Amino acid sequence: MSMARTVSDTRLIFGRYLRQTLRSKVAVVFGLTQPLLYLLLFGPLLTRLGGVRGFGSGDAWQVFVPGVLVQLALFGAAFVGFGLIGDLRSGVVERLRVTPVSRTALLLGRVLRDTVVLVAQAVVLLGAAFALGLRAPAAGVAVGLLFVVGLAVSVASLSYVLAMRTRSEDAFAPLLSAVTLPLMLLSGILLPMGLAPGWLDAVSRCTPFRYVVDAARAAFRGDYATAAVGEGALVTVVLLVVSVALGARRFRAENA
Repeated sequence: MSMARTVSDTRLIFGRYLRQTLRSKVAVVFGLTQPLLYLLLFGPLLTRLGGVRGFGSGDAWQVFVPGVLVQLALFGAAFVGFGLIGDLRSGVVERLRVTPVSRTALLLGRVLRDTVVLVAQAVVLLGAAFALGLRAPAAGVAVGLLFVVGLAVSVASLSYVLAMRTRSEDAFAPLLSAVTLPLMLLSGILLPMGLAPGWLDAVSRCTPFRYVVDAARAAFRGDYATAAVGEGALVTVVLLVVSVALGARRFRAENA
């Protein structure tokens, strides 16, 4: 199938699910509640300490806000699989099998919708962060958002793969919790892994999210030409390519 056809079908699927999301604004608002609470209730504690030992240079907001953005991408994108399970149960996916729509577009349209929603939530979160005292270069914020977008696309794609394999909320929910919670704790979102014992620091370096968090923090400080940014970019690109390829393959197999 031609690239032009895939792009056209992706736009069609994206529009369908975006309209569906806009009719359910409550879900979008509640998806932003948890990271906002971290920002409002946990961030001020760090500013009272005068900095965050173990995070390197930068003030408390410059190191805390990028972590909260990554947390938003991780949890916001990880839970999108529940919607697909509902579509599988109601027969939406089955009906799409008889249409000529691109199977890859079935994934990309959904993921694009999820990413747009997360970017809108991230902008609101950044607005609150700047109001609370965040000071970061505009270019650094833009680079940090690119990392968050790449992570959101990757996690959403993998969430759909897991949803198609489990096909049940009862199986999907505990599997999701078992994966996302360790990733959050090992990424250094809330506490610096530089303070961890050697074995725990070594384990955290085996998770991709730590590199994304470190890269986003470096960007928010304005340190663009650093190893952290380069490593984060490489990990994000690899994760993006692999996850989208797995998701597209699964959608094609499901609708074969």
